[in-house]
Amino acid sequence: MTDTRRLLQSRSFVELGARQRARALLDAGSFRELLGPFDRLMSPWLARQGIVPQADDGVVIGKGTLDGRSAVVAAIEGGFQGGSMGEVGGAKIAGALELAIEDNRNGIPTCAVLLLETGGVRLQEANLGLAAIAEIQAAIVELRQYQPVIGLIAGSVGCFGGMSIAAGLCSHLLVTREARLGLNGPQVIEQEAGIGEYDAKDRPLIWSLTGGEQRHASGLADAYAADDVDAIRQHLLGLVNAPSAERASRYTAQLERLAGLGADVPQLDAAAVRTLYQGDAP
Repeated sequence: MTDTRRLLQSRSFVELGARQRARALLDAGSFRELLGPFDRLMSPWLARQGIVPQADDGVVIGKGTLDGRSAVVAAIEGGFQGGSMGEVGGAKIAGALELAIEDNRNGIPTCAVLLLETGGVRLQEANLGLAAIAEIQAAIVELRQYQPVIGLIAGSVGCFGGMSIAAGLCSHLLVTREARLGLNGPQVIEQEAGIGEYDAKDRPLIWSLTGGEQRHASGLADAYAADDVDAIRQHLLGLVNAPSAERASRYTAQLERLAGLGADVPQLDAAAVRTLYQGDAP
């Protein structure tokens, strides 16, 4: 099959909305939404600040099966408030993970998939959003003792802020080339450190440093997939049965690598960062 024909027959995962993504990953016909938009569980804080809320607060929770095994999927809608985490949306994700934990305690093996399309905490909800992210992180750590928690960053919002820490806590992390992963987003870095430090409009630079391909090459992501629904699902099924990457427990090696990124390293570029994280630096 030629590359052109393969491209025409592929179905972009990045272009799907959160609900479509969750449905596409679960086994056909198994998707059941929990606390959907008709439940009207939305943020009570946004309207007070002149912001129109969304009926599901930008988070879709689905329960179903993944290759026949019980699974919960939490998908963040990046198109609503930049996928930011507020009180309600964060509670929905934490609750879904806790539901999976309860299933495992009751002898029902249930894994979890987090579709991370988020800029981090919702500034309009401040401490409430931060508390919700902390609950998500605690639930990830507890659930991964029973079954894998797989984080998936597809694009185009990326995964930043406190939710990037949640991504690092997952048993496995799957990314696409369009994905981005970092503690701070480009705009935040430029605002705080200046355009000379990081130009938020320089897309090639941004993706060369925090893009999915770079994060996978640097070992910060466990798998790398093309932007295709079938390809991503196949990678996901493989990760469900793979041993946990345990990235969060390998912090000593990460600290040693970070120590090499000191001010005495002149003109550190994307290639040098990749080499350093692969452990090949002198």
